Amino acid sequence: MSTQHPQAADSAVAPASADTADETAVYGPPAPSRYRTVHLQRAKDEGRRFAMLTVYDAMTAALFDAAGVEALLVGDSVGNTVLGHSSTLPVTVEDMVTFSAAVVRGVQRAFVVADLPFGSYEESPEQAVRSAMRLVKEAGVHAVKMEGDERFVPHVEAMTAAGIAVVAHIGFTPQSEHVLGGYRVQGRGDGAADRMIASARALEAAGAFCVLMEMVPAEVARAVDEALTVPTIGIGAGDSTTGQVLVWQDMLGLSDGRKPRFVKQYADLHSVITDAVAAYRRDVITGAFPAPEHQFES
Repeated sequence: MSTQHPQAADSAVAPASADTADETAVYGPPAPSRYRTVHLQRAKDEGRRFAMLTVYDAMTAALFDAAGVEALLVGDSVGNTVLGHSSTLPVTVEDMVTFSAAVVRGVQRAFVVADLPFGSYEESPEQAVRSAMRLVKEAGVHAVKMEGDERFVPHVEAMTAAGIAVVAHIGFTPQSEHVLGGYRVQGRGDGAADRMIASARALEAAGAFCVLMEMVPAEVARAVDEALTVPTIGIGAGDSTTGQVLVWQDMLGLSDGRKPRFVKQYADLHSVITDAVAAYRRDVITGAFPAPEHQFES
């Protein structure tokens, strides 16, 4: 996902302190000590929802984990949001291993998913397994996310057979932006819903434990969700999915510029940080900082 197109739904559970049997979370059963695929599936089975956010570093991951966010996505959107690229395409497996490992070190409960970046899986199922294995083994993530339709069923089957949990990503797939003609809503037109349902079912049958839909009409996403037994995650895909995900810099207002229609901004960190940094600079220039209480005595 890219912040150029990349809310919070009702949480499946509220944050809780380590597996206290009589502790009842606000939105569901007591929070587990670690979220796993079974907990996300249980949310789908019981008609509950869970929240997901992108994240790329340990400190931010710890904040989101403490806030009770059930799943975190180390997205290839790191290319836009952190590395300064104009798209996700330059991101490498090495990049994803580095940032994913940082996120894993910052969390205690959240389920961590990492993107397979462009060029790391398309050649063959074997390449997909090798790349995914690095993210699981070297970075410690709990699952990988792969963009692609039913043509990538063999890749999902191979990764699942290798013991790797897979999130399938359909709808708008940013790594294919040049083929798709840019950032465009997918799933419109005659037969589009049926084709997307067929693709999602094939990926589910191949072993994907979850299907993420991006920039899909709400009614199409609803039809896909109803056709699947596994949980779904939406970004710009209406309100019928089991989970919702947003790029955190969009959700918290750190990024400037026009926001996609599907983004709900919960804070204005761009203004908060800009004002705070300007105040710091002003204090330094005027000599107000450091004050005596910020200095050491001999």
